[in-house]
Amino acid sequence: MNAYTTQIIYRIKCSGTQTEQYEEQLRLVFGTDERHALEQARTIALDEESTFVDRHGRTVTWEMVAIKDLQPVDLQNGTLLMSTVKEVEPVGVHADIEA
Repeated sequence: MNAYTTQIIYRIKCSGTQTEQYEEQLRLVFGTDERHALEQARTIALDEESTFVDRHGRTVTWEMVAIKDLQPVDLQNGTLLMSTVKEVEPVGVHADIEA
């Protein structure tokens, strides 16, 4: 079996709200080849779909939208699975503000 990372996109619908909400998940799947891994990812994604009533009485639905990406990964101790670089502006430093 080969290991793959996959990104699964869900749409979250909540009755009574107009806000569009999505969740993107990074998952590890195994398959004999890329096609099999994609089938596994789809099965997992569909199994995770759900509808429930939240504590406020609203109906919440999680609906799989897409399998966004599938990449082979070599599983070894210390293998990098995800890295994010964020650039932030220091608080109080605004060159474009006039005194």
